[in-house]
Amino acid sequence: MNKDSLPVLPRPFPVKREHVGRSVRLAPLSALHVPDLWQAMQGAEHTWRHLRYGPFSDIDALRDNLLELEARALQPFWAVIDSRDGLAKGWLSLCDVYPSDAAIEIGSIWFSPALQRTRASTEAVFLLMQHVFDELLYQRLVWRCLEGNEPSRLAAERYGFSYEGRWRDGFVIKGVQRNVLWHSMLAPEWPRHATALRRWLADSNFDEQGRALERLQTIRKSTEPQDGHS
Repeated sequence: MNKDSLPVLPRPFPVKREHVGRSVRLAPLSALHVPDLWQAMQGAEHTWRHLRYGPFSDIDALRDNLLELEARALQPFWAVIDSRDGLAKGWLSLCDVYPSDAAIEIGSIWFSPALQRTRASTEAVFLLMQHVFDELLYQRLVWRCLEGNEPSRLAAERYGFSYEGRWRDGFVIKGVQRNVLWHSMLAPEWPRHATALRRWLADSNFDEQGRALERLQTIRKSTEPQDGHS
């Protein structure tokens, strides 16, 4: 039986529930996280360049935005809570959910400067990837970013997403028409990437100062099939 003849069963819609890792906890986003997030975004106006919302003029404007995000029935959001101090330092979501197509996207990510390029930020994304593939059994996970958003493009590559192409003038962001770059990961590709991510996130890969001893890209290369072997 070939792949085209296998039926794709509708997948469950993601549920807003907590996900707990070693260095981070994902909690359903709510107004309770406003004080932490307001503190985390001070002096971080540059981090909003590629998002439709932000920066916020005051804490009330942030609260209004969070309440709107929390109320989105078809796009569950999670606050990213650093386990070291228990503070919320960012958020992310699952969006463009197509249960009948077993396809879903991870997006609307905002990580504060204190969260960026940390073990916690990598684990936050990993926890949702794990939820999508291992628990909900989706077949396709998408990562989109604006052309010119190099940190996001490099993050997609680092996690193991494959570049698919460009939507020309796909989005209007803050009044400017922007190209959109598409990346994806398929269910058969996930086990190898999951193995690399788990090895990178392991306690044994970090020194006493919390610095990774081995790069994720290096670990992934070691998991690639050798020529002539599956």
